[in-house]
Amino acid sequence: MRTEPGPDGQPRCWWCLSTPDYVAYHDDDWGYPVADDRALFEKLTLEAFQSGLSWRTILEKRDGFRAAFAGFDAAQVAAFTGADVERLLQDKGIVRHRGKIEATINNARRLLDLQASGTSFAAYLWSFEPREPGPVGVSTTPESLAMSKDLKKRGWKFVGPTTIYAFMQAAGVVNDHLPECSHHAKSVAARAAFERPAA
Repeated sequence: MRTEPGPDGQPRCWWCLSTPDYVAYHDDDWGYPVADDRALFEKLTLEAFQSGLSWRTILEKRDGFRAAFAGFDAAQVAAFTGADVERLLQDKGIVRHRGKIEATINNARRLLDLQASGTSFAAYLWSFEPREPGPVGVSTTPESLAMSKDLKKRGWKFVGPTTIYAFMQAAGVVNDHLPECSHHAKSVAARAAFERPAA
């Protein structure tokens, strides 16, 4: 794990430097805390679709995913039918994987179940925040394992512990900007100012 100079000469996490879109995602999106259920549903869905693929592929299709899945409005996605699955399998704007498409519809329904139980997806996610910062560069943690296990028990799909840890990174539940990265301190400050959603 290392940092390298970005286009402005400032050090950044090495993985983000291959395209300008990657740099923008790293600088403005990845690792900053999120408390909005719609935004979190998008992040989890994209991480699930990324499984087995490069993140660059997903990032390039993010607008296509938003259009295909009704802006990640869970209520709308939960109402999708088999005809919508077939339609999405023809949509070149997304990754056309039947299992992941069906999992997204299923997960929208499970998200609504969670909300109906009296909590938000955000409050649920943040209940798994680690008590102490962990090592950077791992692919799973005890917290991602626990959340993955619980989601599976609740009927969610494509939520393995590696996918869940990537989701936690993306949603700012952990700060995995390298300490030498110019955006590490920005993420620390954002997390310190963030009001954790109540259950």
